[in-house]
Amino acid sequence: MKHTLNDQERLRLNRSVADTEKRTGAQIALAVIERCDAYSELPWKAFALGAAMAGLFISALDLLRPGWTSDTSVLLAVVMTLAAGAACALLCVCLPGFARLFLDAHRAEIEVRQYAETLFLSRELFATRRRSGVLLLIGLFERRVIVLPDTGLSQRLSPHALQGINARMAGALALGKIAGALEDGLDSLEEVLSVTAPVAPEENELPDEIIEEKGL
Repeated sequence: MKHTLNDQERLRLNRSVADTEKRTGAQIALAVIERCDAYSELPWKAFALGAAMAGLFISALDLLRPGWTSDTSVLLAVVMTLAAGAACALLCVCLPGFARLFLDAHRAEIEVRQYAETLFLSRELFATRRRSGVLLLIGLFERRVIVLPDTGLSQRLSPHALQGINARMAGALALGKIAGALEDGLDSLEEVLSVTAPVAPEENELPDEIIEEKGL
């Protein structure tokens, strides 16, 4: 996929990951995913909306001009309804911002979390000696962030702390600051984990490079 972050941002984030790992004892992975699911139902939702709006317009026109219907006008009405639906479906495919209008928030949250869990396993982020891996993932289309820690960090990262990190990242992401959201996540993670960090820095067990994927 085309990189979302530029070279300067990736270099700065790679260094921040390395520094945060030294101060916290966690093994950190960052991920930016373009789309965490295909969401094949979205164009159909858009089609239904477009067709419904066209049908509403035609019905209103019929009330204003009773008796205007003919074989040709009925055919035209059908064509207009289908064309409006098709146009909305096409916009849904071409414009992510428009498609996002039809995305259920709960569905988006589930898909981003499932993608994060799958990525955690496929990238073997669990393969650290102390099970101290943590994944900070951003779903661009969904505009969602997930902080997914391994079992070795469960006592150091409470649900309340995870919510705080998530909220801080989401705030920057809402402003379109992808690199800023990741930096905020690293800063928040350090604030929480540095208090209980090991005395001696641990060996770097995971690559510091940011994972960037197109997704599904």
